[in-house]
Amino acid sequence: MKFGIRTPSLKKRISARTSLKRQIVHRAGLKMPRGYGWLRNPKKYAYNKVYNRTSFDIFKLLKKLFK
Repeated sequence: MKFGIRTPSLKKRISARTSLKRQIVHRAGLKMPRGYGWLRNPKKYAYNKVYNRTSFDIFKLLKKLFK
């Protein structure tokens, strides 16, 4: 598990927005409401919940500093 600053990856950012799986799910209208991740994939939901609480994004930190 990651603690502290997340290392940004431009490659992962682009691939997440343009993946074939994402396009199929969104075009088929199979999107679930926000907050229903625990229903779709409980293991991934639990991991992401802990990950997002124990690490932080460098870009959000910079945004808060220069706001």
